[in-house]
Amino acid sequence: MQQDDLLAEINQGQAPIIVDVRSASEYQTSHVPGAIHIPFWTAFTTDKLENIAKTKTVILYCEHGPRAGIAKLAFSWAGFDDLKYLAGHMSAWKKAGLPVETKNSDDSAE
Repeated sequence: MQQDDLLAEINQGQAPIIVDVRSASEYQTSHVPGAIHIPFWTAFTTDKLENIAKTKTVILYCEHGPRAGIAKLAFSWAGFDDLKYLAGHMSAWKKAGLPVETKNSDDSAE
């Protein structure tokens, strides 16, 4: 999904499920507004996926792409069928100067 399209959907209150699969420290430092944190290495075993409708669009991102690929496989195996990557991932989002949020560690999954 293109950055501008995602930002427009966020601003309209119609954002898809956005999942940051980076480390806790990366997520806490800055993430796409409204993103939930599911580190890629937990995507195969986390119970956080249970609360997400498998028919909803899920946007995955990491810093550059490889970790999101692993998470996409996990989500696919869990039965999600509308999985997309954020174009350019977080590195491009930050480079474009788009808005970010920060969180404390108690708001993220380890």
